[in-house]
Amino acid sequence: MASKLKNPSKNLNPNWAQLLEKLKSNGSKNHISKHSRRPDTDTERSVLGKRKERSDEDSQASKPNPLIPTSSDCSLTDVVAMDCEMVGVSSQGNKSALGRVTLFWFNVTNNVANPLHASLWVTFSFPPASVLGRSTKYMKFVRPVEYVVDFRTEISGIRPSDLRKAKNFTVVQKKVAELIKDRILVGHALRNDLKALLLSHPKKDIRDTSEYAPFLQEGRRRSLKNLASQFLTVDIQNGEHCPIEDARAAMLLYQRNRKQWERSIKDFTRLKEKQKKRKPKKNRKVEKD
Repeated sequence: MASKLKNPSKNLNPNWAQLLEKLKSNGSKNHISKHSRRPDTDTERSVLGKRKERSDEDSQASKPNPLIPTSSDCSLTDVVAMDCEMVGVSSQGNKSALGRVTLFWFNVTNNVANPLHASLWVTFSFPPASVLGRSTKYMKFVRPVEYVVDFRTEISGIRPSDLRKAKNFTVVQKKVAELIKDRILVGHALRNDLKALLLSHPKKDIRDTSEYAPFLQEGRRRSLKNLASQFLTVDIQNGEHCPIEDARAAMLLYQRNRKQWERSIKDFTRLKEKQKKRKPKKNRKVEKD
């Protein structure tokens, strides 16, 4: 009985035995063909693994965006970018008051070779609550002293719920004053932001993209949206304004023109010093006969 089980093929019908032989031969051919096709697929592999074909959308997404950062360095530096959003106060809501302030800093000595990369920026989707800790050193909603009549949400992005736990104006004002002291302040239309904060800043340390001569058009100031579109090829301020994005755009505009900008300021300062050193002409009195 055991010998029969060891050689079952001897007890099979000849037709079954022939069928088994055909199945074995076909199986070995398929096994060889599968292995023969592997070298072709291996040619598509690289050291990093199998190469994937990229769609047009993926290729467009891979293009660098100048407003997307590449580092998370959050050390305080000599250049600070600021942007403020306002709400409407007074009986008609036509008077502006500070509703939100955003500051972040950028080390000019870093990434000079590649102006697309700034030292503090990280990718975010608005509102970036999960990344504000390392992308922005200071971003606060502010409770105005006066009653808010118009939140101007369509532009400011500020809602009533944002101001319920907002910081008092005096607390924010004091902190901002500490952060911008003895530093270069970058922004767009900074006169409005400083006015809302009830603060002043030395003119020699202000870099306002709305007043920089090469950015003017026939002597007129241009919007930050317009400047970002022309000089940075990015589209911003579509709907609610993002203060971080606005501050980044102003900072990048300054960074790309930093050498010429700083040179023009030095030249202007030298000219003023020379004018001061000149002795004023004495007014000659004409004596009448």
